Amino acid sequence: MAKQDKNFDSLATKFSKNIYGTAKGQIRIEVLKRDLFESIPSLTTGKLRILDAGGGFGYLSQQLAELGHSIVLCDISAEMLALAEQQIQDNEKVLDITIIQSSIQDLSVEALGQFDLVLCHAVVEWLVDAKATVKGLLDFLKPNGYLSLMFYNKEAQRFHSLVSGNFDYVEAGLKVKKPVRLTPQYPLFIEDVESWIEEWGFQEVCRSGVRVINDYLKLSKNQTLDNAQLIRMELEYSKYKNYIPLGRYVHIIGQSE
Repeated sequence: MAKQDKNFDSLATKFSKNIYGTAKGQIRIEVLKRDLFESIPSLTTGKLRILDAGGGFGYLSQQLAELGHSIVLCDISAEMLALAEQQIQDNEKVLDITIIQSSIQDLSVEALGQFDLVLCHAVVEWLVDAKATVKGLLDFLKPNGYLSLMFYNKEAQRFHSLVSGNFDYVEAGLKVKKPVRLTPQYPLFIEDVESWIEEWGFQEVCRSGVRVINDYLKLSKNQTLDNAQLIRMELEYSKYKNYIPLGRYVHIIGQSE
């Protein structure tokens, strides 16, 4: 049987709680927002047209829509999009969000047009052919448009396993007989994504590590952390050149010609 891309229909509620209901999710969203607003000035000065490809229930998209931006939210999961619809309806503001149930590969430029910004966050590590899928998204960018790509970092996955003493797992090539449902099956090496960006003629305008500290914390039995302080430290050190490769995820923003 041919390998298939991941659909989160059966895990929608668990995914939303396990990701955005935790410090991990708070770190992710704060790093993404910091990077986007620092790298794309027009996010604060104008109304952008934004495609959130594989955006789940649109956690970040809803926040961008609250600022007046126009969003097209696409995901293959009907349950994820149902969560999005409910949250959009419950919002006190009227949000300009169009919801489309579709795989990224089936989206049509002719139907949707082009965008100032395309978001693709924590998606490609679930795809059988990540490079082809991301390349297809480039057609949706206007000239000088931005691609925001966040991917699961295979080097950090390996390093975390090493410092945790999971040597058998490392020697097995980071493969297990029974995959954990929320552990991505197709993590990427940074140098591979770098080669894509160079091949496509994109200018990299931002790079950060996401969770360069959190996943390596070794707390004593009675030790607790202040989440606000943890997030401040993550934001401070996420752009340190030597720490970026330690990020469980890596966030890269590229600009088209």
